[in-house]
Amino acid sequence: MGEILGQPVVIENRPGAGSNIASEAAVRSPADGYTILLATIGALVVSPMAMRLSFDPQRDLVPVSMAVDLFNILVVPADRPWRNAAELIAAAKAAPGRLSYGTSGIAGGPHLAGVLFDRMAGIETTPVHYRGGALIVTDLLSGRIDFSFATAPSVLPQIEAGKLRALAVPTLTRSRLLPNVPTVAESGVPGFDVPGWYAVVAPRGTPEPAIARLASAMRTALDEPEVTATLNRNGLEPKPSTPAELAAAWAEERAKWEPIIRESGIRIE
Repeated sequence: MGEILGQPVVIENRPGAGSNIASEAAVRSPADGYTILLATIGALVVSPMAMRLSFDPQRDLVPVSMAVDLFNILVVPADRPWRNAAELIAAAKAAPGRLSYGTSGIAGGPHLAGVLFDRMAGIETTPVHYRGGALIVTDLLSGRIDFSFATAPSVLPQIEAGKLRALAVPTLTRSRLLPNVPTVAESGVPGFDVPGWYAVVAPRGTPEPAIARLASAMRTALDEPEVTATLNRNGLEPKPSTPAELAAAWAEERAKWEPIIRESGIRIE
């Protein structure tokens, strides 16, 4: 994007508080088109529902473009007997509450996928919360937990090595990176969909011409074969969009998760 825009792009990592430190920094920045935020669904949709914030992402940020899909994979240790999601569901129904799954923290993508999985499959499983994907993989490999909707980059090497088994992906369409792995929806849970996209947003009030130029630069950058190849190697799929398409996806996810988070009582302290 820097080459396309003729401007240096400085990446400033602001980790912490479920990405909300970075979000707040973007909200407080001048709306001049020179500050953008690479945000997760969690930061844009889940955080305002599950924790108290000093800002409202939907009110204080505006859509620029989708960026990438960071898809999760429903995985189990290779020594478990389940060969597909239907068999995992059957095992969970036979022993309510006994099977456990790893998450990267309360209200993170793997946790929400597990909550929705329980809800839609009619099962009861137990979340085990970790601080990051590496610890999930460690306990999957040791057999301390039974499954996880883990991020692709954290588990693809172990799947390829035969140490973890991929049962399904939690999106409505199969991933181009794992075309032979079915979706959860194909495996007996129709409509199951937990996307994991990242998107670029900007402070509200950013001029429309600047937003249009940034969205165009994002699309051009993501269309570059080298960029696509690099993203794919890291378990990511390019997903550029118009600002309107991002706004629609943002609203759709908000409508889906609001009742689930409310009814499940999920809170981030």
